[in-house]
Amino acid sequence: MNSIGKEFKHVPVLGKEVCDWLASERPITILDCTVGYGGHAELLLESSHAGTTLIGLDRDPEAVDFCRQRLVRFGGRVVLCQGNHRDLKRHLSEMGVSTVGAVLFDCGVSSPQLNDATRGFSFQLDGPLDMRMDQSTGRTAADLVNGGDEQDLADIIFQLGEERYARRIARAIVRERRHCRIQTTGQLVSVVARSVPVSYRHGRIHCATRTFQALRIAVNQELESLEPSLRDAIEILSGGGRICAISFHSLEDRTVKHTFKSLAQKPAPMLALLTKKPILPSTEECESNPRSRSAKLRVAERQPRLELS
Repeated sequence: MNSIGKEFKHVPVLGKEVCDWLASERPITILDCTVGYGGHAELLLESSHAGTTLIGLDRDPEAVDFCRQRLVRFGGRVVLCQGNHRDLKRHLSEMGVSTVGAVLFDCGVSSPQLNDATRGFSFQLDGPLDMRMDQSTGRTAADLVNGGDEQDLADIIFQLGEERYARRIARAIVRERRHCRIQTTGQLVSVVARSVPVSYRHGRIHCATRTFQALRIAVNQELESLEPSLRDAIEILSGGGRICAISFHSLEDRTVKHTFKSLAQKPAPMLALLTKKPILPSTEECESNPRSRSAKLRVAERQPRLELS
């Protein structure tokens, strides 16, 4: 199943910063809610006490398979589970785990997912218009594009992609699909390119970037599940435990910011905010890993849990 070469090495975004906040000198359980290809997990296990264990969740079975091979040297210190972080409480309950000492969310799409044309995430590679993190279930981006109402498509592209030409793009999609089903990423890119002004077509970022982002978020219901998952993770975080969340666009960062802020409000705050402003990648990291440029890291700490007498 795993189509990624053995030579691939996932470079985690803001890896040093995550370890600075989460790595522990005492044995704890770390919950990586988006373990992906194991970059952060490997660094955290290397940087933490030898008695620390890591539980990794991910929707993508290929990522979990790769991660299992990558982290095999850590033996029983690693427990991996293919599943959605919105079900994290259920997964932990099935493992017999009630609290954890640290939590990580990395909301980005990994390079192997973008670089695999069969996944349909990239506007730069022609392939099936899929975009599902878990390809075994749910509707594809092609289902959404070919079956969605024009107004609904415009709303998705505008709200989730913050695309100023959302109405024009949605209108062009509906017009195109009357003639033939839009089944590939290349077809969709062509439709988007024909529907926007020439100046926008040759702008700083690719003209299809925001449309693809919006469809990916919608297909995987990323924003709907983020806030509930953050709240569930914070609930099972032990007193003094920390949560790190890395986001890659304003909608994710806004969700993280507002969720943390709401749980840090008096009179009975669950959280203490450790980063008033998000931590950004260094210039050196941005140069060596261009994917990191839009990343933002926010950190909070669980307040002491009230013990029932």
